[in-house]
Amino acid sequence: MARSAVDETSDSGAFQRTASTFRNFVSRDSNSQFPAEPGRYHLYISYACPWASRCISYLKIKGLDDAISFSSVKPIWGRTKETDEHMGWVFPDSDSEVQGAEPDHLNGAKSVRELYEIASPNYTGKYTVPVLWDKKLKTVVNNESAEIIRMFNTEFNHIARNPDLDLYPSHLQAEIDEANEWIYSGINNGVYRCGFAKKQEPYEEVSARISNIYATLSHESCKTFFVSSL
Repeated sequence: MARSAVDETSDSGAFQRTASTFRNFVSRDSNSQFPAEPGRYHLYISYACPWASRCISYLKIKGLDDAISFSSVKPIWGRTKETDEHMGWVFPDSDSEVQGAEPDHLNGAKSVRELYEIASPNYTGKYTVPVLWDKKLKTVVNNESAEIIRMFNTEFNHIARNPDLDLYPSHLQAEIDEANEWIYSGINNGVYRCGFAKKQEPYEEVSARISNIYATLSHESCKTFFVSSL
């Protein structure tokens, strides 16, 4: 049965995110399974998805948009197949249908779901973006945004326009990791826990936590941590 984020709720009504499934790495090592080669990879995103948006931001800032192609799905979910009721990310039928979105000229897929099924016909997880796609092997390399941006930061420097720009410098990594831990759980994933909660109690619990975090962030001493995690 096809699944989406709205299905990830516990008996208490709280949203519980499952881990991303495809966790392979592109490497600067030319002998690796997924070597960092120009023109080999494609990034599928939705501008409506914050996880995907940070990947396209990294790609642009590092100057990788000539080496890694990218395209966006429509910003609103639609039916992914005529045979069931699953709703998810879909591609427009033409380049002019939705501004910023385009058909899948690479694989001819009508939905992100179809991409996952090309990569793994027996896949039973969620059909999420971002998707880092290997054009050569016709498969999903990775669908975890935190790992994709790390790859963009280090593994493609030999073909990046801004190879000396390090967005995860060694002297700040501990601070960035610490900030990311509470920003992710409290804000980034917190808004999903609010939005997908199916009962009032878990919604109010997470909502109160988010309010407290933003109150803390308004304090001047916390702004450095917030900026360093972006």
